[in-house]
Amino acid sequence: MTTQKHRRTELIPNYFILTILALFSILPILLLIFNSVKPQEEFGINALGFPNQIRWENFLDAWILGKYAEIFLNTIKLVSGTLLVCLFLSGLAGFSLARLKPKGGNLFLIYLLVGISIPAQMFILPLFLMWKVAGLMNTHMGLIIIYSGLNAPFATFLIRSYMIQLPEELFDSAKIDGASTLQSFFKIAVPLSWPVFLTMTLVVGLAVWNEFLFALTFIQDESAKPISTILFAFQSRFENNWGLVSASAVMMVAPVAILFMLFQKKFIAGLTSGATKG
Repeated sequence: MTTQKHRRTELIPNYFILTILALFSILPILLLIFNSVKPQEEFGINALGFPNQIRWENFLDAWILGKYAEIFLNTIKLVSGTLLVCLFLSGLAGFSLARLKPKGGNLFLIYLLVGISIPAQMFILPLFLMWKVAGLMNTHMGLIIIYSGLNAPFATFLIRSYMIQLPEELFDSAKIDGASTLQSFFKIAVPLSWPVFLTMTLVVGLAVWNEFLFALTFIQDESAKPISTILFAFQSRFENNWGLVSASAVMMVAPVAILFMLFQKKFIAGLTSGATKG
């Protein structure tokens, strides 16, 4: 009994720190949600509190004025295109590095690590010049290529770390039965590695959804812009209408937050798996 009390006493500072961190994370989100349903005239007298009057029309106005139907479609195109490229290329690359162990594989891993370490901003000028010559400016395809190049190295590391712990006996048995390398990948590695593919989907999808700098630089056409740049433009247009701006921000954050809450256990499992090997 004394030991349990002692342990509880030792945990008090931990609980205190976690509570402070939780408040720092939750309070701004609550404030954003409260402000998203406030009438404009209430901000002068109650900027930080619970709304006295709830105005759901802020979301409808923000949806129409910000052309969010078109914006969501543009963003979904970018996210889906990048995920398809990364799932295919990074999946094959991660499988090759984990199971086939090609010559120069370690050098390739170092190359990927160097690529991840270089700030992405350094690529903007050369890519801008190349994309202008290639006619890829103001196109979703051009941005998908950039996003795939930025996210594929990390995705390859993640998938390789997971697949390297898969039982070797399964692949040996498949090889004896006459399965090709691609058949082993699609019929054994992929079904057993779905947690890491789900994690990669969430990580890459979130990165593309929130990316701002490349989208602002390479997409100038208003009808083709994704959600991150439109929110910036929306804030510039309606900087004095905090209700509309807050509602716009909530609509941007809500889809990602809901997906993360639904799949957070699988997301964490995919990140932590393979941590002890490879």
